[in-house]
Amino acid sequence: MSKASVEPVKVEILDREYQFACEPEERTALKAAASYLDERMRSVREGGSLMSLERIAVMTALNLSDELLKMEKTEAHRKEHVDSRIRMLADELDDALNGHLS
Repeated sequence: MSKASVEPVKVEILDREYQFACEPEERTALKAAASYLDERMRSVREGGSLMSLERIAVMTALNLSDELLKMEKTEAHRKEHVDSRIRMLADELDDALNGHLS
């Protein structure tokens, strides 16, 4: 990140404004991430009793971490299944080609 191209970007999360330094091409992604985080934190706040901002942030982070870990596990399982299927198809193709050449 070069200092010349970094721009300040303001986002609002739970009615509080935060400013971050950001590359121009990352601005849209940062705003989308902040909006998503705001939505998730509001959901946590509405779902529980009165909580401090810190507790809402930690609960939201734990929920997002859990979702991320589950997605990574699912992706690893999917990749393993696809790799296994590719190996099986390659073996079948080899067998078919070898049977044709014999």
